[in-house]
Amino acid sequence: MIQFEEVSKVFTLNRKPFYAVENVSLSVGQGEIFGVIGFSGAGKSTLLRLVNLLERPTSGRIIVHNRDITTVSPKELQDMRRRIGMVFQTFNLFNSRTVYGNLAYPLKLAKTPKEQVDARVKELLRFVGLEDKAEYYPEQLSGGQKQRVGIARALATSPDILICDEATSALDPETTGEILKLLKKVNEEYGITILLITHEMNVIRSICHRVAVMERGRVIEEGPIFDIFANPQEATTKNFIRSVIQDQLPSSLLEKVRQKHPGRLYRLIFKDGITSEPVLSRISRKYDLDFNIVYGSINELQGSLFGSLIVEFIGEDSKIHQVVEELRSVVEALEVDGSDH
Repeated sequence: MIQFEEVSKVFTLNRKPFYAVENVSLSVGQGEIFGVIGFSGAGKSTLLRLVNLLERPTSGRIIVHNRDITTVSPKELQDMRRRIGMVFQTFNLFNSRTVYGNLAYPLKLAKTPKEQVDARVKELLRFVGLEDKAEYYPEQLSGGQKQRVGIARALATSPDILICDEATSALDPETTGEILKLLKKVNEEYGITILLITHEMNVIRSICHRVAVMERGRVIEEGPIFDIFANPQEATTKNFIRSVIQDQLPSSLLEKVRQKHPGRLYRLIFKDGITSEPVLSRISRKYDLDFNIVYGSINELQGSLFGSLIVEFIGEDSKIHQVVEELRSVVEALEVDGSDH
């Protein structure tokens, strides 16, 4: 659906080249919700604007709908842009138009017959739950309602792709949850591919299937949500994950734990279904080995349970090795050596 092939975007800053995006290769599959996360200045907004050529890449190829968009004619680009909806952080609504008028605007630009415009606007208002707000002006709406209008407007011309630029960062946590549910509904009911950028890991955890982590214009880590949460490789990724899931011992407590628990510490990661099974006690009994749960949590990722325990095994090294090896057939087991803390 969307492919970035060694894409770079270079600006000139103080007469020197500045790589906003550097040698990025990514693939977003049809029907996916794909998240791009990074701190301010990571390059994620620039990456997003490359998808519909609001910014042109300095080098590399961008494939959308099996076409290299950097080579299409202006007319073809205009047609492709109609198939890509955009949702903005600041809503970008016309304050002089009603909710109805805002939704009708892109349809009129596309020269949609009047009766079809009316039917489509009413359909969209029902979809986003704002049937009673058709004659309201943006200033009469809450932030969440404005974003619902923004999403409905982005859907007006029936796009295949929806691009979300920090769509929830201006909203409170409760409203953010409602908007994320709506985006998930857009994906599931319309089959629309969603590419979103954010600096909030909770957004990624809530609705994304896969994620790319950006830093200084480069993608430093990418993969399915569960894999990234279960075994992050980069320090930036670990920091993002710890902002929503505290599944590791705080560094200030690690030495105290080691003093009280002289055995070997392992971090065990349980996938959905395994979290409710007594695999740890069953395998430990089999090898007559004591264990002690030092720290742990269970969280939800995309409707699946994600459990993480820090466990002390007490006994002979050979027995600990046997237990850990058998555990690894059903869970992920990583020895805690202090490098992650």
